[in-house]
Amino acid sequence: MKTKVFLAGLFHETNTFVDDPTPIEAFQVKRGDELLSALGNDSPMDGFLTAAQGYGWEVVTGIDYRAQPSGPLLDEVFEQYWAELRESLTSSLESGIDAIFLILHGAMATENYRDVEGELLARIRALPGAEKLPIFAVLDLHANVSELMAKNATALIPYRENPHSDARETAVRAARLLWRSLTEKKELTTHFLHSRILLAPPSTGTAEAPMKPLQEMARNLEKTAGHWEIGIAPGFAHADTPDTGLTFWVVSTQPEISCNKTLETLYAQARSLAAQHDSGEWKLSDALDQIERDRKFPAILVEPADNIGGGAPGDATFILRALLERPIGHAGVAINDPAAVQVLSKLSPGDKATISLGGKGSRLDHGPVELEVTLVRLTDGVFELEDKQSHLASMAGSTIYMGPSAVVTHGKLTILITSTATAPFDLGQWTSQGIDPRKLEIIGVKAAVGHRRSYDPITASTFTVQTPGPCSSDLHSLPYQKLKRPIFPLDR
Repeated sequence: MKTKVFLAGLFHETNTFVDDPTPIEAFQVKRGDELLSALGNDSPMDGFLTAAQGYGWEVVTGIDYRAQPSGPLLDEVFEQYWAELRESLTSSLESGIDAIFLILHGAMATENYRDVEGELLARIRALPGAEKLPIFAVLDLHANVSELMAKNATALIPYRENPHSDARETAVRAARLLWRSLTEKKELTTHFLHSRILLAPPSTGTAEAPMKPLQEMARNLEKTAGHWEIGIAPGFAHADTPDTGLTFWVVSTQPEISCNKTLETLYAQARSLAAQHDSGEWKLSDALDQIERDRKFPAILVEPADNIGGGAPGDATFILRALLERPIGHAGVAINDPAAVQVLSKLSPGDKATISLGGKGSRLDHGPVELEVTLVRLTDGVFELEDKQSHLASMAGSTIYMGPSAVVTHGKLTILITSTATAPFDLGQWTSQGIDPRKLEIIGVKAAVGHRRSYDPITASTFTVQTPGPCSSDLHSLPYQKLKRPIFPLDR
């Protein structure tokens, strides 16, 4: 008889400091066999479906809700999801399944459920027939993992790379561990520890400290201590929840004392690294001074405070204004502004118009820029990832929808205007619109780390700049109310 595995997903990174709430309409919903359409799209769900085929499993499909990172959610979003999931999962439990496999983010929050994934896992565990079933869940590296999540999941399997080039492979790895669990019939336990350290998103890249040495230590400890999985999640600092922060957990058959020793080793290393770490950001004017002196192109201005991948609106005007005031060279910026696209949609290529651009999504911005532009082209904003392991694939697969888009110019500045905030994690965003980013001299990038896999190989210099915004790296400036204290660096 075939092994039956129930599959479902819930994916949203909730920035609780963003002004605009996220409506239920922002979620893409797939039900039943619609989940199977992910096969071949390079997402984590594709990774699981491909692995399931290899193991000869029968996949019992549930429901998948997913939306791009954005602002706060109402409880009704989660309750609607749970009502649908409970119905399909209860039916599957009654018919008989061998395991539950979930593709989650791990940093979803609503008004009253600041730990949505923990609440979800607890509710699933409480269903008749699910009390002892293996529950394996894939998590984004930026999950704010909680004790409740660790308690109710058999295994939490996180991405290990940031940018998330291993998202699909993580689901394959999780499926492999589930197969091993079902085959060897060994009882796994998850042991959890919160570090009480808060990391700004630019400090969560895995190519440097503190994450690189922590990941290296974890892989070594897996081998020497015989654990199945050691999870590390730096967390998502722009979610105001009790569980926000850097966490560790061990999935293992080893005795509790061995698991705790592993956690303590990681904890000590993390405290040491955090005390030494200083990410540092440039003043925007200083960065432009340096670019003008160096003349090393393309140069990129990275703006974490308007990080689209962290839920920011993607329409901040600080870099736009700076490049208008100092046209050092041919530059490119992308701005999310559906209203501006709507105005431009009535024009033809070559037409000129004055538009009110950007500055609408955050009270921290100076407001829209009134700018005369020349329309170059209008497009549907759909593009295929040039890099199938792009950070974007972890969120949306390999086909990306920016919504109706427009390319305009003003002097030496080329502006890509989108209708849907689209994280700048793949060069296809530019090339699909007829723009070669390699020929630009300065590029504005609204990101923290996720852009690096695509942009680092083509750029000569990078300047991470400090601007106001809902994804500010200055954690002291954020109005935390629900975060459990004390926590470093807010409380030294």
